[in-house]
Amino acid sequence: MNQPTAQSPDADSRVVDAVILGAGKGTRMQSDLPKVMHQVGDRPMLHWVVDACRAAGASRIVVVVGFKGELVRASLAGASDIEFVEQTEQLGTGHAVDQARPAFASTPDHDVFVLCGDGPLIRPETLDTLLETHRSAGADATLATAVIEDATGYGRIVRDAEGGFSRIVEQKDASPEQLDIREVNPSYYCFRSGPLFERLSRTSNDNANGEYYITDVFGLTREDDATVAVVDAVPAGDVLSINDPEQLATVDEIIRTRHDLTSAEKSS
Repeated sequence: MNQPTAQSPDADSRVVDAVILGAGKGTRMQSDLPKVMHQVGDRPMLHWVVDACRAAGASRIVVVVGFKGELVRASLAGASDIEFVEQTEQLGTGHAVDQARPAFASTPDHDVFVLCGDGPLIRPETLDTLLETHRSAGADATLATAVIEDATGYGRIVRDAEGGFSRIVEQKDASPEQLDIREVNPSYYCFRSGPLFERLSRTSNDNANGEYYITDVFGLTREDDATVAVVDAVPAGDVLSINDPEQLATVDEIIRTRHDLTSAEKSS
């Protein structure tokens, strides 16, 4: 087995990049737009995630596009820190991240956030905590979790007898006991880029959805005796996902309240 990855003396000065997943159509949104192009707070939801990555220090942001990717590209045209890769088939989150492999071939020692473009409630300070935990633990893979009252639809965080991280179980693959778990995975990740893409090549689609999951990288990291770090850092109110117009409206209201966006600003 591989030995745990040692924390380098200059961990705090390592470059951090980001991969943002934005290839989905979002069929329940009742729209022909890519899901991440629906607006909250008068901006495409993807742009809030991009801004959070920038505020957390990401030097390069790779956006994975798919359905009507030209609209996503156009919305971020001219941004020098943005690159695009395409996911032509929807084969799961692990497959989506793997499309960025060529972009990181020459930077195996970088840290990299992996985030979903449909999570505009993300806060830069949460990413700061995620990155700090990742580096201080000398981890290959780190995730930020949340504890919420209704965990329906989210992957559950399974812990061992000592309370340490064991694995992430997707809802469709969870047992009745696991479905009672309230600590969930809101898809805030940080990895060392080299180990990330090596382990992605070892993931399988042997699951209820027949997809390749980015979450399987955490299990492979543990199997390799490398460090997985977990931090309960995502406020419960930030976990709300956007899957339909009603949820879109709810998140829009939260964003407007949080950033004090007024109707006057909207019309200006």
